[in-house]
Amino acid sequence: MNLESTHSTKDNLQVLFEDNHIIVVNKRPGDIVQGDKTGDKPLSEVVKSYIAEKYNKPGAVYLGVVHRLDRPTSGIVIFSRTSKALPRLNKLFAEKEAKKTYWAIVKNLPPKPEDTLVHYLKRNPKQNKSYSNIKEVPDSKKGILDYRIIQELNNYYLLEIDLHTGRHHQIRSQLAAIGCPIKGDLKYGFDRSNPDGSIHLHSRKLSLTHPVTKEQLTFVAPPPAEDAIWKACV
Repeated sequence: MNLESTHSTKDNLQVLFEDNHIIVVNKRPGDIVQGDKTGDKPLSEVVKSYIAEKYNKPGAVYLGVVHRLDRPTSGIVIFSRTSKALPRLNKLFAEKEAKKTYWAIVKNLPPKPEDTLVHYLKRNPKQNKSYSNIKEVPDSKKGILDYRIIQELNNYYLLEIDLHTGRHHQIRSQLAAIGCPIKGDLKYGFDRSNPDGSIHLHSRKLSLTHPVTKEQLTFVAPPPAEDAIWKACV
Protein backbone atom coordinates (compact mmCIF):
# COMPACT_ATOMS: atom_id res chain seq x y z
CA MET A 1 0.00 0.00 0.00
CA ASN A 2 1.33 3.43 -0.92
CA LEU A 3 1.18 5.58 2.23
CA GLU A 4 1.63 8.71 0.09
CA SER A 5 -1.75 8.06 -1.49
CA THR A 6 -3.61 7.19 1.73
CA HIS A 7 -2.02 9.64 4.19
CA SER A 8 -1.44 13.38 3.96
CA THR A 9 1.94 14.96 4.69
CA LYS A 10 2.95 18.62 4.68
CA ASP A 11 4.40 18.05 1.21
CA ASN A 12 1.42 16.32 -0.44
CA LEU A 13 -1.38 18.12 1.45
CA GLN A 14 -4.31 18.84 -0.89
CA VAL A 15 -5.25 22.43 -0.01
CA LEU A 16 -8.52 23.56 -1.61
CA PHE A 17 -8.52 27.07 -0.11
CA GLU A 18 -6.59 29.12 2.40
CA ASP A 19 -6.58 32.67 3.68
CA ASN A 20 -5.66 34.33 6.99
CA HIS A 21 -8.66 32.86 8.81
CA ILE A 22 -9.42 29.41 7.39
CA ILE A 23 -7.78 26.53 5.55
CA VAL A 24 -9.77 23.90 3.66
CA VAL A 25 -8.16 20.57 2.78
CA ASN A 26 -9.10 17.39 0.95
CA LYS A 27 -8.58 14.60 3.48
CA ARG A 28 -7.16 11.28 2.33
CA PRO A 29 -8.90 8.13 3.58
CA GLY A 30 -6.03 7.15 5.91
CA ASP A 31 -5.95 10.52 7.71
CA ILE A 32 -7.31 10.92 11.21
CA VAL A 33 -8.58 14.47 11.76
CA GLN A 34 -7.71 14.75 15.46
CA GLY A 35 -5.37 12.71 17.64
CA ASP A 36 -6.70 9.50 19.21
CA LYS A 37 -5.48 6.38 21.02
CA THR A 38 -3.68 5.09 17.88
CA GLY A 39 -1.03 7.77 18.36
CA ASP A 40 -0.93 8.37 14.59
CA LYS A 41 -0.11 11.91 13.51
CA PRO A 42 -3.45 13.64 12.96
CA LEU A 43 -4.34 15.78 9.96
CA SER A 44 -4.50 18.84 12.25
CA GLU A 45 -0.77 18.44 13.02
CA VAL A 46 0.04 17.89 9.33
CA VAL A 47 -1.75 21.16 8.48
CA LYS A 48 0.16 22.97 11.25
CA SER A 49 3.46 21.69 9.79
CA TYR A 50 2.38 22.87 6.32
CA ILE A 51 1.52 26.36 7.63
CA ALA A 52 4.72 26.62 9.68
CA GLU A 53 6.86 25.79 6.65
CA LYS A 54 4.94 27.82 4.06
CA TYR A 55 4.74 31.00 6.12
CA ASN A 56 8.05 30.49 7.91
CA LYS A 57 6.45 30.61 11.37
CA PRO A 58 9.01 29.90 14.08
CA GLY A 59 6.59 29.54 17.03
CA ALA A 60 3.54 27.40 17.67
CA VAL A 61 0.94 27.49 14.90
CA TYR A 62 -2.68 28.07 15.91
CA LEU A 63 -5.21 25.71 14.31
CA GLY A 64 -8.78 25.10 15.43
CA VAL A 65 -10.57 21.82 14.62
CA VAL A 66 -14.13 22.65 13.53
CA HIS A 67 -15.53 19.23 12.52
CA ARG A 68 -14.38 15.70 11.80
CA LEU A 69 -14.69 13.00 9.17
CA ASP A 70 -14.50 9.29 9.96
CA ARG A 71 -10.98 8.02 9.36
CA PRO A 72 -11.80 5.75 6.36
CA THR A 73 -13.72 8.60 4.68
CA SER A 74 -12.15 11.14 2.30
CA GLY A 75 -13.04 14.71 1.42
CA ILE A 76 -13.44 18.25 2.70
CA VAL A 77 -12.27 19.30 6.15
CA ILE A 78 -12.15 22.95 7.20
CA PHE A 79 -9.87 24.25 9.97
CA SER A 80 -9.75 27.64 11.63
CA ARG A 81 -6.49 29.57 11.45
CA THR A 82 -7.52 32.22 14.00
CA SER A 83 -9.21 32.21 17.39
CA LYS A 84 -11.61 34.82 15.97
CA ALA A 85 -12.87 32.50 13.23
CA LEU A 86 -13.21 29.33 15.33
CA PRO A 87 -16.34 30.17 17.42
CA ARG A 88 -18.02 31.60 14.32
CA LEU A 89 -17.33 28.42 12.34
CA ASN A 90 -18.52 26.31 15.27
CA LYS A 91 -21.76 28.31 15.28
CA LEU A 92 -22.26 27.83 11.51
CA PHE A 93 -21.92 24.06 11.89
CA ALA A 94 -24.04 23.89 15.05
CA GLU A 95 -26.85 25.87 13.41
CA LYS A 96 -26.71 23.75 10.21
CA GLU A 97 -25.68 26.74 8.10
CA ALA A 98 -22.79 24.80 6.61
CA LYS A 99 -24.28 22.68 3.81
CA LYS A 100 -22.54 19.34 3.25
CA THR A 101 -22.88 17.04 0.25
CA TYR A 102 -21.35 13.58 0.14
CA TRP A 103 -20.74 10.95 -2.51
CA ALA A 104 -21.12 7.27 -1.65
CA ILE A 105 -20.58 4.16 -3.76
CA VAL A 106 -22.88 1.22 -3.06
CA LYS A 107 -23.24 -2.20 -4.70
CA ASN A 108 -26.97 -2.73 -4.19
CA LEU A 109 -29.56 -0.70 -6.06
CA PRO A 110 -31.40 1.57 -3.59
CA PRO A 111 -35.18 1.01 -3.27
CA LYS A 112 -35.88 4.36 -5.03
CA PRO A 113 -33.83 6.53 -7.44
CA GLU A 114 -34.06 9.31 -4.84
CA ASP A 115 -35.51 9.53 -1.37
CA THR A 116 -35.40 11.21 2.03
CA LEU A 117 -34.34 8.83 4.79
CA VAL A 118 -35.49 9.43 8.37
CA HIS A 119 -34.17 7.16 11.10
CA TYR A 120 -33.58 7.30 14.82
CA LEU A 121 -29.92 6.55 15.39
CA LYS A 122 -28.71 4.95 18.58
CA ARG A 123 -25.00 4.90 19.21
CA ASN A 124 -23.21 1.96 20.77
CA PRO A 125 -19.91 3.42 22.09
CA LYS A 126 -18.38 -0.02 22.81
CA GLN A 127 -18.78 -1.06 19.17
CA ASN A 128 -18.23 2.49 17.88
CA LYS A 129 -21.32 1.95 15.75
CA SER A 130 -24.74 3.56 15.29
CA TYR A 131 -27.93 1.60 14.71
CA SER A 132 -30.74 3.06 12.58
CA ASN A 133 -34.29 2.50 13.82
CA ILE A 134 -37.52 3.35 12.00
CA LYS A 135 -39.19 4.41 15.25
CA GLU A 136 -37.79 6.41 18.14
CA VAL A 137 -36.04 4.31 20.78
CA PRO A 138 -34.53 5.42 24.12
CA ASP A 139 -31.37 7.57 23.73
CA SER A 140 -31.78 7.77 19.94
CA LYS A 141 -31.30 10.90 17.82
CA LYS A 142 -33.20 11.72 14.66
CA GLY A 143 -31.14 11.47 11.47
CA ILE A 144 -32.31 12.89 8.13
CA LEU A 145 -30.63 12.76 4.73
CA ASP A 146 -31.59 13.00 1.06
CA TYR A 147 -29.98 10.70 -1.48
CA ARG A 148 -30.21 10.34 -5.23
CA ILE A 149 -28.54 8.02 -7.71
CA ILE A 150 -26.34 10.17 -9.96
CA GLN A 151 -24.41 7.47 -11.85
CA GLU A 152 -24.55 3.78 -12.64
CA LEU A 153 -21.13 2.17 -12.76
CA ASN A 154 -20.11 -1.40 -13.51
CA ASN A 155 -21.55 -3.30 -10.52
CA TYR A 156 -21.96 -0.14 -8.42
CA TYR A 157 -24.10 2.97 -7.98
CA LEU A 158 -22.88 6.46 -7.14
CA LEU A 159 -25.17 8.28 -4.73
CA GLU A 160 -25.18 11.97 -3.90
CA ILE A 161 -26.23 12.68 -0.33
CA ASP A 162 -27.32 15.90 1.34
CA LEU A 163 -27.13 15.77 5.12
CA HIS A 164 -29.76 17.53 7.23
CA THR A 165 -28.37 16.30 10.54
CA GLY A 166 -24.89 15.33 11.62
CA ARG A 167 -25.10 12.13 13.62
CA HIS A 168 -22.37 9.61 14.41
CA HIS A 169 -21.79 7.40 11.34
CA GLN A 170 -25.12 8.69 10.00
CA ILE A 171 -24.69 8.06 6.27
CA ARG A 172 -23.05 4.69 6.84
CA SER A 173 -25.81 3.53 9.19
CA GLN A 174 -28.77 4.88 7.22
CA LEU A 175 -27.61 3.49 3.87
CA ALA A 176 -27.00 0.10 5.51
CA ALA A 177 -30.54 0.26 6.92
CA ILE A 178 -31.99 0.38 3.37
CA GLY A 179 -29.80 -2.53 2.26
CA CYS A 180 -27.10 -0.40 0.64
CA PRO A 181 -23.92 -0.55 2.75
CA ILE A 182 -21.07 1.57 1.39
CA LYS A 183 -18.32 -0.23 -0.55
CA GLY A 184 -15.61 -1.38 1.83
CA ASP A 185 -17.64 -0.67 4.96
CA LEU A 186 -17.34 -4.01 6.76
CA LYS A 187 -18.69 -2.50 9.99
CA TYR A 188 -22.02 -1.73 8.33
CA GLY A 189 -22.46 -4.92 6.37
CA PHE A 190 -20.44 -4.67 3.15
CA ASP A 191 -19.07 -8.12 2.31
CA ARG A 192 -15.38 -7.19 2.17
CA SER A 193 -13.08 -4.38 3.13
CA ASN A 194 -11.08 -2.23 0.72
CA PRO A 195 -7.35 -3.13 0.57
CA ASP A 196 -6.29 0.28 1.90
CA GLY A 197 -8.82 0.29 4.76
CA SER A 198 -10.88 3.09 3.18
CA ILE A 199 -14.60 3.13 2.54
CA HIS A 200 -16.15 4.67 -0.58
CA LEU A 201 -17.63 7.67 1.18
CA HIS A 202 -16.39 11.13 0.19
CA SER A 203 -17.24 14.59 1.52
CA ARG A 204 -17.69 16.16 -1.91
CA LYS A 205 -18.99 19.70 -1.34
CA LEU A 206 -19.20 22.27 1.44
CA SER A 207 -21.01 25.61 1.22
CA LEU A 208 -20.87 28.23 3.95
CA THR A 209 -20.48 31.91 4.73
CA HIS A 210 -16.90 32.95 5.45
CA PRO A 211 -16.70 33.50 9.23
CA VAL A 212 -14.94 36.87 8.88
CA THR A 213 -15.44 38.33 5.38
CA LYS A 214 -19.07 37.04 5.15
CA GLU A 215 -18.43 35.98 1.54
CA GLN A 216 -20.43 32.95 0.29
CA LEU A 217 -18.01 30.10 -0.34
CA THR A 218 -18.44 26.68 -1.95
CA PHE A 219 -15.66 24.10 -1.99
CA VAL A 220 -15.61 20.94 -4.11
CA ALA A 221 -13.12 18.13 -3.45
CA PRO A 222 -12.07 15.56 -6.05
CA PRO A 223 -12.34 11.95 -4.78
CA PRO A 224 -9.14 9.90 -4.31
CA ALA A 225 -7.42 9.93 -7.71
CA GLU A 226 -5.61 6.61 -7.22
CA ASP A 227 -8.86 4.67 -6.89
CA ALA A 228 -10.19 3.20 -10.16
CA ILE A 229 -13.85 3.22 -9.08
CA TRP A 230 -13.71 6.84 -7.89
CA LYS A 231 -11.91 7.72 -11.13
CA ALA A 232 -14.88 6.37 -13.11
CA CYS A 233 -17.16 8.82 -11.28
CA VAL A 234 -15.43 12.04 -12.28
